[in-house]
Amino acid sequence: MLLLALSLEVYGLDASHIAVLYNVLDEDSRAIAFYYANRRKIPEHHIVPVSIKSPGRDLDPESFNDLLDGVRDRTSEYVEAYVLAWTLPFRVDCMSITSAFAFGFDTTHCATDCETTAVNPYFDSPSRFPYRDHDVRPAMMLAGRTVQNVKVLIDRGVSSDYTQPISTAYLKDTEDIARSTRASRYAIAVRNVSDRFPVRVIKSDDVPYLLDVMFFFTGAKSVPYLNRLGFLPGALADHLTSAGGVLIGSSQMSILDWIEAGATGSFGAVTEPCNFPQKFPDPALAMMYYLNGETLIEAYWKSVRWPGQGVFVGEPLAKPFAKRPRAD
Repeated sequence: MLLLALSLEVYGLDASHIAVLYNVLDEDSRAIAFYYANRRKIPEHHIVPVSIKSPGRDLDPESFNDLLDGVRDRTSEYVEAYVLAWTLPFRVDCMSITSAFAFGFDTTHCATDCETTAVNPYFDSPSRFPYRDHDVRPAMMLAGRTVQNVKVLIDRGVSSDYTQPISTAYLKDTEDIARSTRASRYAIAVRNVSDRFPVRVIKSDDVPYLLDVMFFFTGAKSVPYLNRLGFLPGALADHLTSAGGVLIGSSQMSILDWIEAGATGSFGAVTEPCNFPQKFPDPALAMMYYLNGETLIEAYWKSVRWPGQGVFVGEPLAKPFAKRPRAD
């Protein structure tokens, strides 16, 4: 126990703290789970099969509760986070499936109208043990439109580790007032991070070609300049809008487009959240925790105060700013 605690305190989450879930009725899900487990050397007893019949976009709460009970029964006490190796389903009634796995299905994390929702106890926390300290297992989806897309995402995350990339954070301001509620946090991000990492606020809609993107945050229904963004391995990118987390079949841009463009992590709403900035990643916090060497799943989850309606997609163990462990 002492060695485990020391390792986690110094280096953050690693393969020994992850459980990978896959749908036994979906060959693509199985292929992704075992590819990820191999790339990240996830212990075999942390690969957990589940059965989701005819998966669509939604899973009903009763079926989900049965599934979660079975997963918890097979989850080691040392597991601190879940990885979901599928694209469908991404929602449990009014909650995202990643939040449902983290908190259990709980309607206080939902809002049918423009309302506040329950607070993430892991938000802006110094904890490196989310389950031990907060009884929360943050979850992230390994999702994509094809198995190959997800494998590329996984490879990108693995290749980012310890790279200390020379890169830039871009905070895009827009004239879309309804979706620009995070813009007030941009100045805080600049003040808190720019002494150790370059941060640029972009106001013009004529976005140039950018070859060093590690962070890109904006508010928009869609992003027409994705092909101009040169994402480096480990990059985070998202857009504040109503349905970015509706991974398949939305009239708005899916966060899978960020992943296909080269981002390693993204976040979006699966049900109408209204434009509370607290329901989306806080750029200053996401950047701060990531730059401090925490993994992608830790930094992203700690940046969202009310995450119940938003889904996290990405390679959770990516850690470009971590220090490489010393070989003793």
